[in-house]
Amino acid sequence: MNIIFSLLILFLVMTSTTAQNFLETQKNYPRVKIAYKDKLSTVETLLMSAQLNISDLSLYLRIFKKEKTLEVWAKAKKDTVYRHLTSYPLCATSGQLGPKRMQGDEQMPEGIYKIVHFNAFSNFFLSMKIDYPNASDLKLSATKNPGGDIFIHGNCVAIGCFPIGDEAIKELYILAIEATAQNTLPIPVHIFPCKMTDQNTEELLKLYPQHEAFWKSLQPIYQYFDAQKKLPLVRINSKGYYEIAK
Repeated sequence: MNIIFSLLILFLVMTSTTAQNFLETQKNYPRVKIAYKDKLSTVETLLMSAQLNISDLSLYLRIFKKEKTLEVWAKAKKDTVYRHLTSYPLCATSGQLGPKRMQGDEQMPEGIYKIVHFNAFSNFFLSMKIDYPNASDLKLSATKNPGGDIFIHGNCVAIGCFPIGDEAIKELYILAIEATAQNTLPIPVHIFPCKMTDQNTEELLKLYPQHEAFWKSLQPIYQYFDAQKKLPLVRINSKGYYEIAK
């Protein structure tokens, strides 16, 4: 028992050290320094308005393509219920409603993702990479090359990515690296074609009936969070569609 306890303590110390190194490294990059100088007070005010603290923070991002909106939800690490912190408009889009299925289609992905990389030297000021293609995308891709390099970023250029402008990315980048340094799991990013109420979904399906199976697998995830403000445990089934794990 003492050995297990000692190993647990060692793991926690190593994890804490790695997280602190990540944050300090990010803060030393020139553009991240600019972001903190310009936007730290704004970020702290946002968090204060939601009764949250930058040193105790978990994030969840929700993107709606039709509404051209990126929502930021946050909570204290020990909590399960998220609070809406702020929203940023997508200042450019590409493609049509519907998932990304191949390299070069200029589609913006739809699905259940997470932040896997932070780029402080982006061509678009600052950027955060999502893990497209995931297992669902690989299963449902129209070709063997579904594409990649999908980012949330600054500037207002979109070829499959999600631009929110330089001022907004400064705020979001600060929130994201602070939260990443405090949590063992990456920030979840859920991307939907629209706010998937029954009415909205049925209206979209009249225009894009080819996406019915995929969108019907995404809709319960949207509705679960919208009702409970908690993240469901999501899995990908053998056909490549999303399911809420029971």
